[in-house]
Amino acid sequence: MMNRSSEADDTHCSMAVDEDIDMMVKEEIEVYEEPVLSQEVEVSVKQEWESNQCDMSYASDSLIRHQRTHTEEAPYQSNQCDMSFSQQVNLILHQRMHNGEKQYQCKQCDKDFSQKEKLIRHQRMHTGEKPYPCNQCDKAFSRKDKLIKHQRIHTGEKPYQCIQCDMVFSQKSSLINHQRTHTGEKPYQCNQCDMAFSQKSSLIRHRWTHSKEKLNQCCQCNQFFSLKSTLINHQRTHTGEKPYQCNQCDMTFSQKSSLINHQRTHTGEKPYQCNQCDMAFSQKSSCIRHQWTHSKEKLNQCNQ
Repeated sequence: MMNRSSEADDTHCSMAVDEDIDMMVKEEIEVYEEPVLSQEVEVSVKQEWESNQCDMSYASDSLIRHQRTHTEEAPYQSNQCDMSFSQQVNLILHQRMHNGEKQYQCKQCDKDFSQKEKLIRHQRMHTGEKPYPCNQCDKAFSRKDKLIKHQRIHTGEKPYQCIQCDMVFSQKSSLINHQRTHTGEKPYQCNQCDMAFSQKSSLIRHRWTHSKEKLNQCCQCNQFFSLKSTLINHQRTHTGEKPYQCNQCDMTFSQKSSLINHQRTHTGEKPYQCNQCDMAFSQKSSCIRHQWTHSKEKLNQCNQ
């Protein structure tokens, strides 16, 4: 018969395991959201080791996890799908998707989330909070990954390179879309005909050719548009409305994209870099026209 002391030890052990898992999840979430090195480091207890692939230093167990970012090792395999993860805590969070476990509920709407940090990011849609400001312009973002993507506009960083040509991209999604020009892959299939497309946006526009319902019709010229936002932009050609004003001069614009292009005349920003020389341009169209000066192929040449 187990004495009370043993029962107490077992209960304490079980609670300790649960607390360890909760702590591991909490630490991983904090690192994902905004990595911050603790200022209270017990030097006498933890010895730091330097990664042999970069200049970062970590405690022994943290170094092992960090090195997987270089090796892309993912030893934790989901038993319900083909997904694998470099960290055990990410596997635990992923499995909640299969189990349907969504313990974090938004108090302002009916949405539930399996991870606390996803709830926090979602709530910023309600509050309008944008805790990640750009240190080079006035923009701010609700998510850190969006800030990182935005900052590449200022730095010109393009970390994603095509393995089949020399093209480089600032966004991973742009690289994926580009690679389909090499592979011919068209993953977006129309469910009403045999047409397929490499871009989701192209499929959405195509589907309107099948639809008899024309929701987005201009009441002044009877033109139809696949997107409501496109209709709103079009209607400004009739009304003359220019709701986008430059904060550095008196110029106003009917399209937000036109305002962004104009503001580069003030900032001197040139985010479009030629991939064959050092020239850079404020407008994408100018970069495309310039790139033809490098091409020996003159497709649009007058024969007279």
